[in-house]
Amino acid sequence: MQENNIRPFVKWAGGKRQLLPQIKKRMPKQYNKYFEPFIGGGAVLFDILPEKAVINDINKVLINAYRDIRDFTDDFIVEVKKIDKDMWEDGKEYYYAKRNKFNEKISNGQYDLELSTIFVFLNKHCFNGLYRVNSKGLFNVPYNNSRMSSIDENEIKKIASYLQRVEIKKGDFEDALKEANKGDFIFLDSPYAPLNPTSFEAYTKEGFDLESHRRLAKVYEELTKKGCYCMLTNHNTELIRELYGNKGYSIDVVNVKRMINSDAKNRKGEEVIICNY
Repeated sequence: MQENNIRPFVKWAGGKRQLLPQIKKRMPKQYNKYFEPFIGGGAVLFDILPEKAVINDINKVLINAYRDIRDFTDDFIVEVKKIDKDMWEDGKEYYYAKRNKFNEKISNGQYDLELSTIFVFLNKHCFNGLYRVNSKGLFNVPYNNSRMSSIDENEIKKIASYLQRVEIKKGDFEDALKEANKGDFIFLDSPYAPLNPTSFEAYTKEGFDLESHRRLAKVYEELTKKGCYCMLTNHNTELIRELYGNKGYSIDVVNVKRMINSDAKNRKGEEVIICNY
């Protein structure tokens, strides 16, 4: 490996940094290609740095940023530094001006380098690093009152170097896994099943509904029959146990802290790590 352990360039809801030790000790010792169809911030990918990898997400803004960092590294760094340097004395007003610009570009379908650089700036300066959109798909997270640097230039260069050997896809998880074969390792960090069965969390306007969870469980079963190594993480809920229980999979319950819940009493929880090997 030319790099050793890279920090993700964005914080992402449901990110797996705190679960890394638990995930790594359960990974198969050897595998062919690595697939991660819900890449998010890439905490697992950037820690294990597999030689051959396929990553995917349905979030167009996020995947646009991955590709721009890989393909236009120097321009990306220059532009993000400029956004940071140009920040007004009134940081709050500057943040909302950038957020408006970001949403304007999304509305116009302008998925370009400028969108990626504003996205990274907003991620570092928004409340809890939470990517959340309204019903129109527009980013609506408030300012976190910080003036920190949006990127670490050296880390971005390391990410860009590593991503040269990664296939980056954008779209549905099922399409991203069509080429997975026997001996490949698939890490599935899908959007969380709701703790409260009457609500579903969605970080993109496309959402991830009950039917999506059922479809994912079916894909997991198909990959198992193919001889792929599959690991899935999610909340320890009745739905997840209904979908993955009684199939011969190993289901381990682990304790986690939930950083995004505003009520401190609700920040402790349980997740499951489900493996088919």
